[in-house]
This record gives sequence, structure tokens and C-alpha cells, in this order.
Amino acid sequence: MMIRFSNIAAQDLAAVKDAVPLVHVITNYVTMGWVADVLSAVGASPIMADAPGEVEEVVALADALVINIGTLNPARLENMLNAGRQAAVLEKPVVLDPVGAGALSARTDAALKILDSLPVSVIRANASEMLALSGQTIRSRGVDTAYPVEAARTAAGEMAGRFGLTAVVTGTEDLVVADGRDYRSANGHPLMGRVSGTGCAAGALVGAFLAIDPDPLTATLSAMACFNLAGEMAAETAPSYGRFKMAMLDALDTLTPVIVQQGASIHSDNEDDNDT
Repeated sequence: MMIRFSNIAAQDLAAVKDAVPLVHVITNYVTMGWVADVLSAVGASPIMADAPGEVEEVVALADALVINIGTLNPARLENMLNAGRQAAVLEKPVVLDPVGAGALSARTDAALKILDSLPVSVIRANASEMLALSGQTIRSRGVDTAYPVEAARTAAGEMAGRFGLTAVVTGTEDLVVADGRDYRSANGHPLMGRVSGTGCAAGALVGAFLAIDPDPLTATLSAMACFNLAGEMAAETAPSYGRFKMAMLDALDTLTPVIVQQGASIHSDNEDDNDT
């Protein structure tokens, strides 16, 4: 049966703006403000608590949890695990962003510990991170990827199968893998790759959509389509780095279900469920 993913994305955007889900994001300090702004712009409500003794209480209030290991230390890792355990008890979705996995062994180990310990619904990574977590030896460029999205296609499938989750590899054309099936979000603009924290913000946005759509696959496709469409819209009026970043927030704020329905480019490698 053919599925209209653009219709689902439009419905999910409307649901986010209507429900204003509370998204608990334990993210890196470098991009925290930008991530919070992105969530606010799309219509969600961010809370960035990471202190010992409060993360469990915040998770209880939130609709989804996003864990980003961009600025990592042993205490923060333990707080992330405690928050994730509480989310598991309360059956709330968890998103993992394994920033820098493969570049440093401590980050790779931390990401795998989270995956082994928690019921992660979605992992959002660049190609280098996904390859490293699947056990491959990679060339490192720090937190940036040294590989195209397609290079991590098999790794994403292995991660999805091993941990029972939806895996998204972000890049020039985002790849989303779940249950042995591959999907692609083809919207976006090259300037998005230059903005620090674009991946962090994308992962947080997936959390917002998971809060209103219980299917990790469609929630992820919807989030990526909306985020990438906002990038296209921003580039039309702001072709330089600084202006573009602010224009993306405006685009997310003014994005409508009609724009998403008409503009989302979501493709499937599976002949029986391609968008039209």
C-alpha cells in the first residue's frame, strides 16, 4: 500500500503546534541555546535540565527525552542514564545523539552503554558516528563526518536491527532505517551543514515529534522533513551563515502543515510504500 509520508508529516506538525510537547533535552553546552530555540520555534517546549537529583523529576513531567553526548563527563553520563531509566519506567520515548562517537573511545563507549542500558527509540547520527557504533574503524574528523550518508547505510540497518530502533543518518540527504526498510528525506540546503549544532537540533526535533507520534519511523521522517524544509525556506532570504541561522528559526515558526504537505520530499527504497 502506498503511503503519503508528506501527509503524515503535515499532520504531525499540526499536532506538535497544537500539543506543545515538553521535551527534556540533556544536550551539549555548545549548542544548548540553539537547540532550545529550534524546539520553541516549531511549537514545542524545551527544558534543558541536567543536574543530579532533578533529571528523574523532569523526565516525569516531560513528553520525551533527548540525550546528546556532545559535552560528556562521568557525572553527566550517569545523569543521562538515570533520566533514561526513568523514561523507560514511564514508557516515554528516548532519542540518542552520539556526538563524536568514533572520534574518541570514551564517547563511543558511552553511546554504546546508553544503547545497551536504555530502550532508545531513535538514534540520530552522522555517517562517521553510525559506522563507529556498528563496530567499524573510521577516519576521524572530530565531531564532523568524514563519510557520505550512503557509506553508513549498512551500519544504520545493523544498528536498527541490533537495538530495535529507528536509525537516522543525517547529511546531504537524510537516511532513515527501521525494520529493514530504508527511507530518505531529500529536502534541505547546504548551509545547514555549516551551522554548528544542526545535528543536535535535528535530534531534539525528533524528540518533539515522537512526543505526539508513537511510531518512531514516521515521527522521525516528519521531523526531518520539517527541519529540512525550514532550511530551504531560510536559504531563500538569508544566503549567508549568520542570517541563515536566524532565518531557520523564523521558517520553523511560520512552517505550516500545507507547506509541509506540498513541499516534503520523502522517498522510500521500498517499492510498495513510496510517496508520490
